Amino acid sequence: MSNTSSSAEPVERAWPDGIAEDEAGIQWDFLRFLRATAVNKVAGLTREQAAATPLPASPRMSALGVLKHLTAVERWWLSIEAGGAELPSLWEGSPDPSWDLTEDDDPRSVVEAYRAEWARSEASLAGVSPGDRARRSRRFTVRWVLAHVVQETARHTGHLDILRELADGTVGE
Repeated sequence: MSNTSSSAEPVERAWPDGIAEDEAGIQWDFLRFLRATAVNKVAGLTREQAAATPLPASPRMSALGVLKHLTAVERWWLSIEAGGAELPSLWEGSPDPSWDLTEDDDPRSVVEAYRAEWARSEASLAGVSPGDRARRSRRFTVRWVLAHVVQETARHTGHLDILRELADGTVGE
């Protein structure tokens, strides 16, 4: 596998409108911004750089592992829990297997899987309102689930900031 053929391309991102009037819309806009930021943190990295685990206290945390975990987060919370979709969970097991890489995982394939999950998540929640109950357990509102996924994505995008800087010195947005 060639490093250039397996790298991910950056994606466009847009800062959410400051005059937000739609509660669910602004949550989706921030989630879309954070998703794009997360993907852009691995854009241009080789497989070796993106699979590196440079943090001794977190020996399973790699840039690719973070994106795989965020894919599992979206699958569980948005599609399965809130949307009620009948899909397999990507994180069942202990320790959470969503952080683990396979030999086939490279920046391009992991980003493609993450982006496919975005479409699945949004389709799973089509037609629901923020105050609706999650379709699986009914223990959460869609409002809470979206807020949870936004904060989880933001937290892990911060991890990607650090991992990218350690990988090649790139800092910034």
